[in-house]
Amino acid sequence: MRWKRKSTAIMAVSFFIAILVWSQMGMYLAHLLFDVNVKVNFFKFCISLFKENSLYYFLVITFLNSLIAYAIVITCLKLTQQYVLSRRFKTRLMSLRNIVLTANIIQDFQPLNQNIIVIDHDRAMAFTVGFRRPLVVLSSGLVEMLDQEELEAVIAHEAFHQSHYDSLKIFLLQLISQSLWFIPITKWTYRNFKLISELLADEYAVQKTGSELGLGSALLKLIKKGFSDNPTPVLVYFSDGAVNYRLQQLVDPNQVIPVRLGMISIVISIHVLLLFMGMIVLAVT
Repeated sequence: MRWKRKSTAIMAVSFFIAILVWSQMGMYLAHLLFDVNVKVNFFKFCISLFKENSLYYFLVITFLNSLIAYAIVITCLKLTQQYVLSRRFKTRLMSLRNIVLTANIIQDFQPLNQNIIVIDHDRAMAFTVGFRRPLVVLSSGLVEMLDQEELEAVIAHEAFHQSHYDSLKIFLLQLISQSLWFIPITKWTYRNFKLISELLADEYAVQKTGSELGLGSALLKLIKKGFSDNPTPVLVYFSDGAVNYRLQQLVDPNQVIPVRLGMISIVISIHVLLLFMGMIVLAVT
């Protein structure tokens, strides 16, 4: 339950910042391009503080326009890139689908959502892909490596990501963190939501299977395989330390796992947001 609350809070913070900043950018562009009379706008207020046609006026307007242009370009680029790559990736996955193994998995484990496939691949992989209708993907290498209890735990873990649309949430948080790079807390929310989503999926898998043994054993097998083989998509995230927290939670669920924001990021983010909101208040008054 504590991870659920933290997950919700992190999402709320990131979306609040994104809506606040993106809405101000949109109003500024409406004023700039279509001469819409916008009274309450951070960017317009910043420019009004300097004498028109002065050096500082030119520098500020150049900086703000560049900031907005970057945010728009990176957002459009990432959305287009994600759309194209997702279509290609799904097509590739379907070409590798093992119909027999997929049918066996569905019959043996009877997942509530049958958007699950097994692909022919020697390496052990398990992931959830897609936004509108998330698809759980297992590799034949993973199915062969894990026993029944371990496989059930992995499927339950991925089913949680699938039912909670975690791939969509993580993509949106990544998009926010990249387009609003000047607010460091957005990068923190993206990084920590990924970790917390893994911990929540682990909690669900344990509740679903009734034991920590299956999931813990599966994690250890994947780690061992990762050390003896080239990194695979399912193991890339393990390499950044997330697996340590996941194993720690399995061993001692009551132990506190630090999910903290660095002091520098806090200071910068607070100052930027206070400046942002303060200027809006001054413009209103």
